[in-house]
Amino acid sequence: MLRGILPKEYAFFGYFDQMITTDKQISDLFLSMMSRNDERTEISKQIRTLERHSDSLSRSCTDLLHKTFITPIERNDIFTLVKRLDSLADQINAAAFRVSAYDVNDIRSEAVEFSSIIQSCIDVLMVAIKDLKNLKNKNQILECCKRVHELENQADEILRSAILRLFKEGELLLLIKWKEIFERLEKAVDKCEDIACIIESILIEDS
Repeated sequence: MLRGILPKEYAFFGYFDQMITTDKQISDLFLSMMSRNDERTEISKQIRTLERHSDSLSRSCTDLLHKTFITPIERNDIFTLVKRLDSLADQINAAAFRVSAYDVNDIRSEAVEFSSIIQSCIDVLMVAIKDLKNLKNKNQILECCKRVHELENQADEILRSAILRLFKEGELLLLIKWKEIFERLEKAVDKCEDIACIIESILIEDS
């Protein structure tokens, strides 16, 4: 009853927008990192700076949640969505750090495919998150979520192929390096799917 009567704090949607935009900037930088042999250390530092910005946004949004009595959507959904958006930045940053720290010379084709999938996931999630504020475009939001699930399935296939090829090549050090990088990229895609699932949950609760 109170949720429909009392004023709500809508600033949360601004945090969602800022955080997915930061994730987009990070994914763009990572894709750039995959396509060039120079400046990887510098790009990794830029990604780290953006990841720290995401941490700051997450903390500020959580602080606001503690102080807000009436929220526009369920409190747990806000908290979980913010944490997953921040975790997405964390995972891409972790992959970028490993590419730079491990002094990887040749970028694997699967890594480029993975980074493109992450970028595509974030692009459609940006649309879905933008539409969350008024929920007038529920069908479009659901289509965005469906697309993320499809992209996650593609990422699974890429990961299997990438790991299989590494084992066949038989270079142990290369296997160890790239397995860690691919695992971080897989987790980034998983975070995108988690975000899509949270958005779907919000739509169900609003029905």
